[in-house]
Order: sequence, then structure tokens, then C-alpha cells
Amino acid sequence: MEVISRNATQLCDLYGITKEDIDAIHEFKPVAINEVPKMVESWYKWLKTTAEFQEYFADPATLHRVQRMQLSFWEEFFDANIDDQYVATRKSVGEVHARIGLSQEIYLAGVDHFLSLFIEVLLIQDWSREKIDKIRRALNKIVHMDMTIIVQSYEHIVNQKITAQSKTLMAMSTPVTQLWDGLLLLPVVGLIDSRRAQDIMDNTLNYISQHHAQSFILDISGVAVVDTAVANHLIKITKATKLMGCECIISGLSPAVAQTIVELGIDVGTIRTTANLKAAIEIAFEKLNMKIVKK
Repeated sequence: MEVISRNATQLCDLYGITKEDIDAIHEFKPVAINEVPKMVESWYKWLKTTAEFQEYFADPATLHRVQRMQLSFWEEFFDANIDDQYVATRKSVGEVHARIGLSQEIYLAGVDHFLSLFIEVLLIQDWSREKIDKIRRALNKIVHMDMTIIVQSYEHIVNQKITAQSKTLMAMSTPVTQLWDGLLLLPVVGLIDSRRAQDIMDNTLNYISQHHAQSFILDISGVAVVDTAVANHLIKITKATKLMGCECIISGLSPAVAQTIVELGIDVGTIRTTANLKAAIEIAFEKLNMKIVKK
């Protein structure tokens, strides 16, 4: 179960955050909160030396807004009211980082920077060793919980983007086109793996059903490599289209690809193949009782 799927109570149990830890944070709050503005200033002084500063914080208004948000973040931290709203706020930080593309390295460097400064402030207090150790443990627990929530929220948004992009690319990689009533064309370019072959089959069968196609041309002139796996995928596609009452014609077989299929000993059976797309279209038109006539 991911951290971001847990509620506040479950997170406190997971990280061992007790009432004693909350009380320790409250004890440290009056001292720490006075130091936060100086810590924020120190952090951005360092950040100005990085490329990320110019990319994300060059605008003074944006910088001022982010600094205010950071002050608010630490005020909420030292309030230590760890409820579901607290968790939601941490999630939103990770989501914002992901949407603007802020690197995880910069965020983690910031966490380390602030935690180190808080520890420095803690160690110079005229308190008992027991009290200092108690506060230090509480700081570490809650900082690491916050950090994990933010990082996982960041990764969740990034993974959503990657999934959406993959779906878009996959759709673009299987562009079934209706050439004529009853005739579909799918030009395939690049490599064919099991996943892409399944997408080709799914899209093709859906289009055949929607358009009541009688002929389907699969042009593989843009496929650089044909091995046993690719050939078997192509055979499965042709058999599936045949079950739908649609004849599949594979066009664009180069001499090298044809030789490879023969050398691999693959039984292509009754699959119709042509050397080029023009020949495949002529065969398909003939099946549809049509022909191309020059004016």
C-alpha cells in the first residue's frame, strides 16, 4: 500500500508518530518558527546559484509567492496537527512540483537544508540531552513522512503523464485509415513488439466492426526488422481479421524480409502478401468489384 493511499492516522502509525512526538514539536515551535524566515532566505540564496532558480523563480512575484508558501508550510509543520487536511497539503506540494517540472534533487536538497538548520538550532538550546533527543526524533519522523508523501505524489503525477503520453503514442503508432468504403489501411513504421501487436489487432478489429470492412491492408514497408515473433504477430492479426469476415493483405514485404521469413521456416499459409502498397490496393479494389481507371 502506497504512503499516499493512507490517511493521517495510518501514516502516524506507519512512521511511529506519537502524542509525545507532537508535544515535542510543540515545545520546539517557539524557537524554530522564529528561525524559519532566515532559513528560507538562506535557502534561496543558495538556490540562486543553480540553473533551476532562473528556470522557475526568476520572476520576483513568483519567488515571493513561493517563499510565502514555504513559510506557511513550516508553520503548519510546527502546529503538528496531522490530520487528513495536513496530508492533503503535502500531496498538493508534490503535485505542484510535478506539474512545473521542479526536479526531485532540488526538493530533496531543500529538505536536507532545512532539517540540518533545525538540528543546528536545536543543539544550541540550553535544554537537557533527553529533551533535545526527543525533539530530534520527532523532527526526523515527521520530516521523513512529509518527504515521502511529497515524493510519491510527485511520482504519481509523473506516472500519469507518462501513461497518457504512452497511450497517445500508441494511438499514433496504429493509425487505421479508411481508404474507401469497405477498405482499411494501416501503415506500420518501426518495431513491433507484443504490446504494439496487440494494440494493432485491437484497433484493427474495432475498425473492421465499425466500418464493416471487407478488406484490410497492413503495410509493413516501414518495419525494419522481422523475426519469428513479429511474423507470428502478423499471422495472428490476419487470422483474427479473417474471423471478422475481412481479408487481410500484407504489403511492403521487401526481399530481405521475405528471405528472413523463409529462413526462419515460418508457415505463412494462406496469407496474401504483396511487394508494395499499390499492388495491395489493386487486389482490395478487385475484391470490392472496383478498379482504378486513368482519365
